[in-house]
Amino acid sequence: MSADTPDTLLKTPLHALHIELGAKMVPFGGYDMPVQYATGILTEHKHTRAAAGLFDVSHMGQVLLKGEGADAALESLVPVDIVDLPQFKQRYALFTNEQGGILDDLMVTRRENDLFVVVNAACKTQDIAHMQQHIGSRCTVQPLPDQALLALQGPQAVTALARLNADVQKLTFMTGGHFVLDGIDCFLTRSGYTGEDGFEISVPANKAEQLARALLAQPEVKPIGLGARDTLRLEAGLCLYGHDIDTATTPVEGSITWAIQKVRRAGGARAGGYPGASVIDGQLANGAARKRVGLISTERMPVREGAKVVNADGQEIGVVTSGSPSPSLGQPIALAYVATPQAAVGTPVFAIVRDKRVAMTVTTLPFVPNRYYRG
Repeated sequence: MSADTPDTLLKTPLHALHIELGAKMVPFGGYDMPVQYATGILTEHKHTRAAAGLFDVSHMGQVLLKGEGADAALESLVPVDIVDLPQFKQRYALFTNEQGGILDDLMVTRRENDLFVVVNAACKTQDIAHMQQHIGSRCTVQPLPDQALLALQGPQAVTALARLNADVQKLTFMTGGHFVLDGIDCFLTRSGYTGEDGFEISVPANKAEQLARALLAQPEVKPIGLGARDTLRLEAGLCLYGHDIDTATTPVEGSITWAIQKVRRAGGARAGGYPGASVIDGQLANGAARKRVGLISTERMPVREGAKVVNADGQEIGVVTSGSPSPSLGQPIALAYVATPQAAVGTPVFAIVRDKRVAMTVTTLPFVPNRYYRG
């Protein structure tokens, strides 16, 4: 991203509002995005855990897939059950390549007459091209550049949002629906991408600032930047694309096999038929050589992305992909890929930080319990 200058970066519809609110802006995914506001990442993180944080995620890609058989078409690109997805239910999915690697992760919601797809900012151009190339003859692939996306996250998100429309309380984890908020027609999902309960709001770009101001006027809500997004997601054990999962990692290595329903696995009614199916089915049956795990330390030294992981004998067994001090736990935490024999919970390992060994332990994920609202 170093080649980007403020002049070449794209801006979200809330850019002027971020500046007004005193945000520190950084390049991210080709956009000029707020990394934090005046109070700082730690305060923003804790506010989201305790109340409600408003995130601008308009840099992400929103796409509609339309037409008879759009679900079967999308299913040919992902190892996930899309055909049986009920109306207004949402599902986490993965675009894979022929080697079983992950091109991107995405969210899919079935609506009345289409599939609503949200993809990552840095991947959206190639994701849209990927869908147009491979399934564009089977369904309409319609990008939504005139829609903004806001995320309201935290245990009091529902309290704040319900003042604009009480019906939002009916949504449960991984469901969606159409709602009018502050007089604006919006499409909402309730997936909580920070590990907290929360809502993602697709809103016309020209109404985004109006809605953001209406939400920020609620006493529970404060604006939150990318810095706290990263620490919240890390505590939730969630993968950040391009760091914890990428084209060289498979869903089995990434410990996200929960996303692959039985019907799509070997022996299932609609097994395979997506890129890399034979590799992924082989790993589901026999395991993979390495695995994504959580690491936690009782030491103070923060462990960052890129740190090598070694065993007690000093042999290199893996690498850290995300790491930070945990604001909620007060301990350093990290996600790492380690050799499968060392991936069992409770295994002692060491991260190498500035030539020093930091003692860490393989732990269960998430680091901080998820608080999704399941009804």
